[in-house]
Formats: sequence, structure tokens, C-alpha cells
Amino acid sequence: MYTEKDLVRIAKRENNMKRQYLVVNRLQGKHIPVSPKEAFSMFSELADMVKARYEGETLLLIGFAETATAIGAALAKELNTYYMQTTRENIRDVEYLFFSESHSHATEQKLVKTDLDTVINKIDRIIFVEDEVTTGNTILNIINIIEKEYSRKIKFSVASLLNGMDEKSEKVYDERNIDTLYLVKTNHGKYTEIAQRFKGDGVYHTCNIKNENIPFQEETVSNYVNARRLNLGGDYNKCCEKMWEEISGKTDIGENKNVLVIGTEEFMYPALFAAKKIEENNNIVRCHSTTRSPIEVSSEEEYPLHQRYELKSLYDNDRKTFIYDIGRYDMVIIITDSYSDAEDGVNSLINAVYGCGNEKICLIKCKA
Repeated sequence: MYTEKDLVRIAKRENNMKRQYLVVNRLQGKHIPVSPKEAFSMFSELADMVKARYEGETLLLIGFAETATAIGAALAKELNTYYMQTTRENIRDVEYLFFSESHSHATEQKLVKTDLDTVINKIDRIIFVEDEVTTGNTILNIINIIEKEYSRKIKFSVASLLNGMDEKSEKVYDERNIDTLYLVKTNHGKYTEIAQRFKGDGVYHTCNIKNENIPFQEETVSNYVNARRLNLGGDYNKCCEKMWEEISGKTDIGENKNVLVIGTEEFMYPALFAAKKIEENNNIVRCHSTTRSPIEVSSEEEYPLHQRYELKSLYDNDRKTFIYDIGRYDMVIIITDSYSDAEDGVNSLINAVYGCGNEKICLIKCKA
């Protein structure tokens, strides 16, 4: 059993008047570096709740980009259900369902309709997997679109680590017969006030895209499966196993090391998966990912984030992304499924990692 104190940290969004605070889950492996064992243990507890509630039903799990992609994949693996994630990236030769996430810094979300078409008549229920649900409006947006698009009656549920819905929002869900499962109930009433107390005087590192001949190892691994497309959770996990076999064969990690594994934006689960494997080999490991979220950093000890590194995205040179509180390790492994030639993104991340005193850096590119 988890409590709000176990998981929740309140941060301050930068230049977002729709919602000034951000709920940061310290065990999720997104913004705060986490032991992968702790992250997967939390995901497993949510998976157990879903399994107990819907035993015998054929499920499609949909993980929300970008912060809930690892949660969704982890649940799909444990339950061996159909799985796909929403995305903000572009995929060739597919048709999308578009919807919005109004409070976010990047509001456009989409789901591959081409794949949903192939599975809609095989499933009993769609479960949307989130890190945190506040009003539930974003999920209602996509439910309304799906119900309009498909004539077949589908049941819907939401599974999240945190649930901050108030009575009004819960009533809407009850009237629509949409189940909500969650680990911790939160009360957002004071979150804006808490966020405003912090000074925002942390360390802000500007983007550096110049590669000053920093030495790093670069490897390409195959067996990549795109979780933005429809998969079975068990099959996706097997592909991650094969990817890990390639990574371990090409990298010299060893034992008794302090290792950081970094994922990129929506590509979180394979990084956490590899980090768990490294941790199981008698290493101290932390894992987190780059993000589109511009969050203020602050010097107070109780504030969750203290240093911010501005980056170029590995997926798009014109996109600004961030990573927080990198730290110093014996080795840093970056794992990405970036399919672009955005050298500025690679250079900015390598520079940020190297600037923290990390001299042994390995970039893993996952390709189909």
C-alpha cells in the first residue's frame, strides 16, 4: 500500500496559467531518477488491481504519452493484454484519432486509428493508463471520439497511480459507467498554494548543442517494436529482452557500479527495463527520462527538482526538451528510439551528461 506522502511531490510549472503546479511521482522514473526495482514494484501493484477487477475480460490498455507510457507497457506485460500508447510523434501511413490535453504544455494527443480498427471487435474493455488523473476530461475527450467512431458498445476504465478527481468529476464518470482504479487518492486543493511557496531559484543550464569532441560510445540494436502501434504486452516484453541481450553484448557495464539509464520522451519503458537488468547484476542504478515538461527548479531541500538542463529533442531539432538532476555516475547509458538525424538533440544531451562529470557515456539507438 502506498500513501500520498510516499509518491507525491509538488513542483511548479513554468509559464502555465491553466495549471500552475505539477504532481511529480518520485517513483515513476520520469523526472526524478529512481531505482527501477521501486518503479516496477509500484507498477505491479496497479497491475494486480486491474487483474483482480477484470479477470476473464479481453482488454486493450492505452498508455498516455508521455509520462504514462512505461506504466502502460508494464501493466500490459504483466497482464499480457493488447497495448498501444497515445503519441505526439508522427507515424507514416496511418490514420489517427486526434484529441487534446488542455492543461498540458503540449496539448495535441493522437492514437493510431488504423490499429484500433483491427482490435476494436476483439476486446471487451479499453483501459486508459495514466500516472495521474485530475479532472478526467482528457480521457473523456478520447472516449467520446471512440464512441462516435465505432458503433460497437465498448466498456471503459481508467487505471492510474494517482487519482485527484473531485466529487463533480467522479459523478460524471459514475454516470457514464467508467471505472477508476488507482493506488493513491490525492487532494489538489492546496497544490497551487504549495507550488507558489517555492522560490524557483534552482540551477538552470541553457542548451549547449556544440559537440566539443566529447568521447562517447554509440551502438545500434535491433528487435525494436514501436509501442505507439498495437502490440501484445508479452510480445513487447520479449522484444525488450532481445534488445537487452544486444545491449549487454555491446556494453561493458560490469558489477558494483553506479549507473544511470536515460530514456527519451515517450520512450521510457525500454530504458527502465534495461535499468532493471543492470540493477539485478549487482549495480546501483537510477533511471529517468527527458521530457517536454518545462518545470521550475528550486533550491529548497523539500522541492523535488533542483537543476534543469535545457535540451534539443532527439526527435526534432526545433523542439525544446529538458532533463532534471542528472548527477554523477560510473557510467551513463542513453536509450532512444529516435528515428531522425537530429544531431543537435544528441549533442545537447551528451553535453549535459558530460558536464556533470560523467566520462563514460553510451548512446543506444533502437531500430526496427
